[in-house]
Amino acid sequence: MAGPSEGALVAPDGKRQQFGSRFLTDPARVFHHNAWDNVEWSEEQAAAAERKVQENSTQRVCPEKQVDYEINACKYWNDFYKIHENGFFKDRHWLFTEFPELGPSPNQNHMKDFALENKKSEIPECRSSDNGPGLTIKEHQKCSPSLEHKKQMLPMEENVTQKLSRLEICADEFAGSSATYRILEVGCGVGNTVFPILQTNNDPGLFVYCCDFSSTAIELVQTNSAYDPARCFAFVHDLCDEDQSYPVPQDSLDVIVLIFVLSAVVPDKMQKAISRLSRLLKPGGMMLLRDYGRYDMAQLRFKKGQCLSGNFYVRGDGTRVYFFTQDELDTLFTTAGLEKVQNLVDRRLQVNRGKQLTMYRVWIQCKYRKPLMPNTS
Repeated sequence: MAGPSEGALVAPDGKRQQFGSRFLTDPARVFHHNAWDNVEWSEEQAAAAERKVQENSTQRVCPEKQVDYEINACKYWNDFYKIHENGFFKDRHWLFTEFPELGPSPNQNHMKDFALENKKSEIPECRSSDNGPGLTIKEHQKCSPSLEHKKQMLPMEENVTQKLSRLEICADEFAGSSATYRILEVGCGVGNTVFPILQTNNDPGLFVYCCDFSSTAIELVQTNSAYDPARCFAFVHDLCDEDQSYPVPQDSLDVIVLIFVLSAVVPDKMQKAISRLSRLLKPGGMMLLRDYGRYDMAQLRFKKGQCLSGNFYVRGDGTRVYFFTQDELDTLFTTAGLEKVQNLVDRRLQVNRGKQLTMYRVWIQCKYRKPLMPNTS
């Protein structure tokens, strides 16, 4: 799950260049660097990868175990973070090269101007929400005069969460409501994306939300010395649970980040998860993704009996992973109403110079934007 961090080419100004900057033109020099970009696969190599996937997919995990991996997914991820804590992943400082939307840049200023011009249309005083924050009933009463009538009409057997999902929320009642630029990272793990953002982006109007399926991971984020509740809000969330609300209103986020997280979701649940997230973006807001591509080294290493379904596998620790194509991701995002800005494959050759090993990695990087809506006010 770790993102690319080694073998990056450094520009004269000391900043990491975007991938696609270091090419292997002489095979004899393969061990001169840690990584090479945009490595072309031969027809023989591509055919061998396809055969390997067909081979490791012939024997599927039995239905009983598949149910266990789904029901106890949270347990497996909690166990993962209890074992590794914050020592498994490296901070992803490459993010600001590949995704400048996460750092202080003209993109943010553009979104701020857009937000000011369309403030009323983006965040009305009160809005009905199926994805808004779970505020207390007392807070909701301040917002909606009709609340008492709605509360009386609800069946007695409904639990509190179900009741709150029907209530109206005030846009000024959520954490970070005064921010001018809001970022949400889904699947934040122990904060290897969030903390570099907070350390690098000193915009006083920035507020970062981050969530993870694992309560252990969120506890590690909240107890990190770099965690600042004034600029960040970390919370436990299952992006596949349609009954769980996000702590922000619809049309309120500038950027949503998904770094090696969508691949951990059951394929049948991916579309609804992306569609729900899309509704949280402001018009003009961006969804950023980097994840595993088809025939990545990790996919080819799986053994028979670890395949759950087509291109979806379970690791030895019980966590799961899917390997995407560009078209699959394009369908997910466009079906959610987003427009393509970027959808590319990063084929990288990583090198272990000490052991003289070569490793072919395949990642997909996407940027999709929510269309600008006409101002109807």
